[in-house]
Amino acid sequence: MLYIKNATIYTPDEVIEHGAVLAEDGLIIAAGLASDLPCCMGAETIDAGGLILAPGFVELQINGAFGDDFTDDPTAIWRVAEQLPRYGVTSFLPTIITSPVEKIAAGRAIVTDGRPDGLRGARPLGLHVEGPFLNPQKKGAHNPRYLRQPDLALVADWAPATGVRLVTLAPELPGALEVIAALASRGVLVSEGHSMATYDQAKAGFDAGARYGTHLFNAMPALGHRDPGLPGALLTDDRVSVGLIADGIHTHPAVIKLIWQAVGAARLTLVTDAMAALGMPAGKHLLGDFEVTVDATSCRLADGTLAGSILSHDQALRNLVAITGCTLAEALPTVTATPARAIGLAGERGRIEPGYVADMVLLTPDLRVHTTIVEGEIVYTA
Repeated sequence: MLYIKNATIYTPDEVIEHGAVLAEDGLIIAAGLASDLPCCMGAETIDAGGLILAPGFVELQINGAFGDDFTDDPTAIWRVAEQLPRYGVTSFLPTIITSPVEKIAAGRAIVTDGRPDGLRGARPLGLHVEGPFLNPQKKGAHNPRYLRQPDLALVADWAPATGVRLVTLAPELPGALEVIAALASRGVLVSEGHSMATYDQAKAGFDAGARYGTHLFNAMPALGHRDPGLPGALLTDDRVSVGLIADGIHTHPAVIKLIWQAVGAARLTLVTDAMAALGMPAGKHLLGDFEVTVDATSCRLADGTLAGSILSHDQALRNLVAITGCTLAEALPTVTATPARAIGLAGERGRIEPGYVADMVLLTPDLRVHTTIVEGEIVYTA
């Protein structure tokens, strides 16, 4: 049993000053004013005076970190999971980019086999399969050798229960609408990305069941005032959420501010698209099959193409607050409740509320990670 007292709790729907939370068997069983929620005998106690208690961060797109790349070696998923709590991440979707289908199968097996004994860290919730059904004109850092047309047979057993939670594809490709509909019917979040889709093609994808956009403005046509294309469809359709890499490099700070004004916290999810270089020194690192040059701020292929990021999830949150001028209360859903809802886990994760998984993060007033709790267990302390 875990008892946290004297925290400023962001649920994230409300702010509770001098709050307390009680967790047992991995679940939150009570949350409210500390004066109304006394400690239970024998509970592990954290006095969180001066700290903010928020739901744990839910990351929907990360390719690797700490020197490991999930596509190169899917077994790295659990090694990275152990260290992600330093950034406030309590659950995540390991992202496998365009690669041989055997890599996807290996990643699925890793997450469905369950957590190895003794491992303490963030919880993989299923894969984000980014590709192979991408438009070659917007392949980005994906290996064109493995790109292919949408194929119902290939995705026949893809579902959250079998290790696939999110799939990115280009909706304009032949057969894409049928694949979107099939995946959506099984509870997979289908995302439009790495695409040359027109506005109408993007909307057709939404009608078929797509409900997300991968790293908005990146690997898609530019937004035009007469030809809004995929970005315009994503920004204006209330059915869909969008992922945003808020590092000021993938999208200019002014555009981040425009996105915030257009979609708000209810449809925005902050993602990092981080690669193996996250948490590592600058130099040469892998993203799938390609060597990427990493400096202090960005990751690029030899031709200058952006290739993932070295952005951490807590830094993305700080960036959003700094760039847009929004409050923490306004920003927090973008890393908690909104991504949880997008992947169908609205009643399980992303909130501090009785019955929810006890994934929480204690933040300092300047939004640095102090302590991370996964399923009621302290897994990281700064």
